[in-house]
Amino acid sequence: MENGQMKRQIGRYVKLAGMGRALAGGRLNFGGETRYRLRAGETLLDLAAEAAGKALEEAGMGMEDMDCIVCAMATPLQAIPCNAALVHERMAKGMNIPAMDINTTCTSFISALDVMSCMIAAGRYEKVLILSGDTASAALNPQQKESYELFSDGAAACVLVKAGPGEGSGILYARQCTWSEGAHDTEIRGGGGLLPAFSMTEKNQEEYYFDMKGIQILRLCARKLPGFVEECLREAGVAREEIQAVIPHQASKALDVIMPRLGFPKGTYINRVPAYGNMVSASVPFALCETIQEGRIRRGDLVLLMGTAAGLTVNFMLMRY
Repeated sequence: MENGQMKRQIGRYVKLAGMGRALAGGRLNFGGETRYRLRAGETLLDLAAEAAGKALEEAGMGMEDMDCIVCAMATPLQAIPCNAALVHERMAKGMNIPAMDINTTCTSFISALDVMSCMIAAGRYEKVLILSGDTASAALNPQQKESYELFSDGAAACVLVKAGPGEGSGILYARQCTWSEGAHDTEIRGGGGLLPAFSMTEKNQEEYYFDMKGIQILRLCARKLPGFVEECLREAGVAREEIQAVIPHQASKALDVIMPRLGFPKGTYINRVPAYGNMVSASVPFALCETIQEGRIRRGDLVLLMGTAAGLTVNFMLMRY
């Protein structure tokens, strides 16, 4: 019991000082479920800047207060430079704030929280702006109904700051694993160094579309996730009953199948798939931001952020909001 109590203590004193979110302006309906797609003239950079502006406003801070800008996104705005440099140009031009990308595709936000909370705990930074968001619609294959009707374009952002021990906010536990036997179950094969953009022809055009093998992903998740979650809870010394809110990645309609198998019955986790679908890296922070704004998460609550990503990568984080 003593060891469990020690593990439940906050390891990194940080807090979310403000959050913001933004949705693409185009709306589609697939079987009663709503999806959002970029309109003509609208870009992911626009959505990211909007979400970041809202997060800064809620935190009562300006860009000049930030020590670092982190883009936790799955897809590049352009091949070079990194996304964070382009956000910097839009929001912090003329300032010498460092900017970097952290990418684990769908779980990029959780990975960024993990890494940057360590940087704050080490004394490198005190205030970090983290942005997530993706334009999934840009690479969707209309012929692959499963994925074409699943994704939305959106963005979310947070201001992560150093907290004092007396505030009660921080990261209690975090873990990430990758099982690369699932590396080709969710992918876009073309557009990078292995199959460059200029190599596209009429014959290989589908290599440049998003490709998802949903059944194979589910089978791998069903095999790996239950043991992973049990191990994380055991190492953290936390019981499911102690967690006030579970925010999973909004991967697909199978959320209501997978989560109960992990010991989280309906009603104990947030499911926004019917309303928004999968927003890739924005899914977790968007749902977290919305849940906080609805008053379902309050200061001091124990929150679990978790999800799977292409790779197959899985993240698990317990934080005291």
